[in-house]
Amino acid sequence: MKRLIAALLCAGLIFTAGGCVADEKEDEDITIGVVVYDEYDTFVASLMDVFMNGVTERMQSEEKKITVLRQSSGGSQITQNDQVMDLIKKGCDVICVNLVDRTDPAMIIEAARDADVPVIFFNRELVNQDLYSWDKLYYVGADAYDSGIIEGQIAADGFLEKENADKNNDGQMQLVVLEGEPGHQDSIIRSEYSVSTIMEAGISVDKLESGIANWKRAEAQNKMSRMIDKYGNGIEVVLANNDDMALGAIDEYETRKIPLSERPIIVGIDGTAVGLEAVEAGDMLGTVYNDKEGQGSAMLELALTLATDGDVSKLSLTDGKYIRFPYARVDRSNVLEYID
Repeated sequence: MKRLIAALLCAGLIFTAGGCVADEKEDEDITIGVVVYDEYDTFVASLMDVFMNGVTERMQSEEKKITVLRQSSGGSQITQNDQVMDLIKKGCDVICVNLVDRTDPAMIIEAARDADVPVIFFNRELVNQDLYSWDKLYYVGADAYDSGIIEGQIAADGFLEKENADKNNDGQMQLVVLEGEPGHQDSIIRSEYSVSTIMEAGISVDKLESGIANWKRAEAQNKMSRMIDKYGNGIEVVLANNDDMALGAIDEYETRKIPLSERPIIVGIDGTAVGLEAVEAGDMLGTVYNDKEGQGSAMLELALTLATDGDVSKLSLTDGKYIRFPYARVDRSNVLEYID
């Protein structure tokens, strides 16, 4: 009987200790799911580098295990929906989603709400009413209106200041626009506000053409090739919705061996590493810096707070939902600050 009691006590102690270890692990370990619309998007990849570096630093400083499960949707919303559901099944404490289709987050929201898993949308902003459909949905990003305005200011200043910018001396700016994907909010706003800002600066605009290049450098080069064949030296300004497409335009002028003095003013958005290098080299007049450091760090802080049931009211949330970072103008006068 004594042996039996001792054995039972021992078993009980082992069970209790095992339970304590499990509880402690649940308290300390955090699993974050991250799904991006396209892993090859230069800006998104840079933002994720900031996010992952932050995870490493937090684990080292706090001795906390943070597991990040990353997925790329390859531009398919159906694939992304399945990936999010899989991450929920794997027990993620919070999921960060870079939407493929900003107008179609319904399945993701429904699945997350059913499982009570908070979602942080980032970089590609969903419709306002969707974000407010559940109290555990958040957005981290920037204001697309500002990016278009600043791009327009850079182009307008360059056109007024650059010698022979008005190539045909007709008093108008002949421009083309390289746009991101159709229907994307940032693409629409950047295209519209960059041009309207130029007009507000008192410059008459002759918009020759717009071309959809889906944020991609190679597609932009192909579009630019066709535009140069059509308009020749008549293109005075190229406005690109992001740096990769601006670089695609530069690539085509390089391929044709057209000297820098004969090229149009080219302006991008995002301030990627390669974009900043192009500004420093003088190939691109300027870019609009999208604060990937701020966004990546804020997204991680919000994710960790949500995963540990922390107080999100202590974070810089607007309307309890949004964390936004301002854009900044970059040209040759200050580009080294951003490169450094």
